[in-house]
Amino acid sequence: MGDVELFLLKAAATNAQIRQAMQDPAIASSRSDIELATDKLVTGHLEQVDASIRRNASRMAEFYQIFYILENDIRNLVSETLEEGGGEAWWGTCVPQFVQDSVKKNIDREADEGLIARSDREIDYTNFGELGEIIKMNWNAFAGIFANTSVNGVQRVIKKLNLARGPIAHCGLLTEDEVVRLKLTVRDWYNLMA
Repeated sequence: MGDVELFLLKAAATNAQIRQAMQDPAIASSRSDIELATDKLVTGHLEQVDASIRRNASRMAEFYQIFYILENDIRNLVSETLEEGGGEAWWGTCVPQFVQDSVKKNIDREADEGLIARSDREIDYTNFGELGEIIKMNWNAFAGIFANTSVNGVQRVIKKLNLARGPIAHCGLLTEDEVVRLKLTVRDWYNLMA
């Protein structure tokens, strides 16, 4: 079997595992009665949108799910690792000041708009690139986790993931090559860990 065929089989298996995980009731989201009732507010409008846009939205939902899982897994890795090493006050001592400032602005901006807080954890207000900066600043705490690489290797993978995140987060469409690149880079991330 050729390398390309083997890669395609592995990619298909990974895709199937992700789809299966997303169907797990413990993972799949449940919608509240109020959400279901408010669907009527937009359904008629959305049905008028060109079918190709709706098809692309369904296609891109898969990649949003992948990235949602990945980004939140990385947030948990960072917070658990740093809390273990730095105690409950890890945010103030282990996070670069510019990240703390950015998070405070995000929290304040949402509060000023009257939005309900999305989380009680500051790390949930970081952007993806800032997670890499936190890891970089605390490399001694993460070096054992990423025993298969250096801080530069982790930074390179995070940079690739952040580039792939752009079209997903900003309602773009991934080309076939970018889909493959995203999946390979997600795999690269997990392969960096011991």
